[in-house]
Amino acid sequence: MASEPKYKRVLLKLSGEALMGSGDYGIDPDTADRVSREIKQAQKIGIEVCVVVGGGNIFRGLKGAADGLDRSTADYMGMLATVMNALALQAALEKVDVDTRVLSAIPMASVSEPYIRRRAIRHLQKGRVVIFAAGTGNPFFTTDTAAALRAAEMNCDALLKGTQVDGVYNADPKKDANAKRYDTLSYMDVLRQDLKVMDAAAISLSRENNIPIVVFSIQSRDELVNVLEGGGTCTVVSEE
Repeated sequence: MASEPKYKRVLLKLSGEALMGSGDYGIDPDTADRVSREIKQAQKIGIEVCVVVGGGNIFRGLKGAADGLDRSTADYMGMLATVMNALALQAALEKVDVDTRVLSAIPMASVSEPYIRRRAIRHLQKGRVVIFAAGTGNPFFTTDTAAALRAAEMNCDALLKGTQVDGVYNADPKKDANAKRYDTLSYMDVLRQDLKVMDAAAISLSRENNIPIVVFSIQSRDELVNVLEGGGTCTVVSEE
């Protein structure tokens, strides 16, 4: 018998790079399809799911600023990249018969609904997957911070961060074979050690609202549901 899900409502934060698959740029249809099927499975076990997707597979604001663009302009370009990813994920979800809504912090009436908190909560209650696009709608804030903000606004039980590694390490495991993975960390551990989980604003927001951050590998097949059922390999960041 399947385990009872650990959470009732979660926000899944996906990096733009998570949608690239083995490519160097853009969106890999097979990866989008696999992630969509895993989100559908999460719904099947009774979990309400909302999603924030980054835009780094298309454009990254900080890099644009480093290359000479005005920071605000670069960040707005990054927000538009997240809208592209949100629409791609919506198409993949609807292809596997998951009812989905994209809500954008920057109004784009032709392709998405505007972000309205009560509307988003109602969509979740009706069993729809809600994808939040365009970050917070403001420059100088990352999609990590947007994810923590939306998780708080949606009263989520957890913020799941799907990455390319299976948790939080004290060094880059792709470069250091002796890197140590943590099973659990406190919010203050992350801030004190400057561990690259999410940016400081996202960690602080999660701490203030007592929302655990669960870091796992979105590259591992079926790991999303495993983690939601209390298994899998992950790092949980919460209060001490």
